[in-house]
Amino acid sequence: MFFKNTFGIFEVSFDKRKQLFDNYLVTSAMTQIQFQNSLTGLHSKLYYFALSLTSDSDKARDLVQETYLKALTYRDKFSADTNLMAWVYTIMKNTFINDYRRNIKAKTTLESSTHKLQISFSKDDYSPAADSIHAEKEIYKKIDMLENEFREPFQLFLSGFKYKEIADRLNLPLGTVKSRIFFTRKKLGKWLSEYIN
Repeated sequence: MFFKNTFGIFEVSFDKRKQLFDNYLVTSAMTQIQFQNSLTGLHSKLYYFALSLTSDSDKARDLVQETYLKALTYRDKFSADTNLMAWVYTIMKNTFINDYRRNIKAKTTLESSTHKLQISFSKDDYSPAADSIHAEKEIYKKIDMLENEFREPFQLFLSGFKYKEIADRLNLPLGTVKSRIFFTRKKLGKWLSEYIN
């Protein structure tokens, strides 16, 4: 092994190389310790920054721990001429953003799968209970007992027609259609109060 000094190049003995190597290990160990001490010295600042991001003290503590872990894992990426606090803040901010995006994606996936599940239940797997079938028959009997002027607009309304469409079809004013449907609902509510409860 050759080293250059001010006088030129010279060879270093085996003992000298071993001593230099041991010094290198001690220096790098000191650098690791210094790095960890500097990192733990930023704890309160990191916590308050995490708290400003998450607005929750438990989530802020978790974010600080995750940031410590990443900073220690990727210590070799840190260069001595870089501002440690800015480097660690960047790690924290990126970790928070990635977690946020991951949570939004998971929530969206969950909502869409829940929506698909609800659609499949409403289309295929719905079978009404016996007492609800009986109640439905009673409701239709009561509707059939209504006077024709109330029954027709209400049946069209139940079929999905809008107030304007009902008014056009029956040649009635819009306000008349709305009031007839309103009064029919009230009347049916009184008659069928036992099925509502």
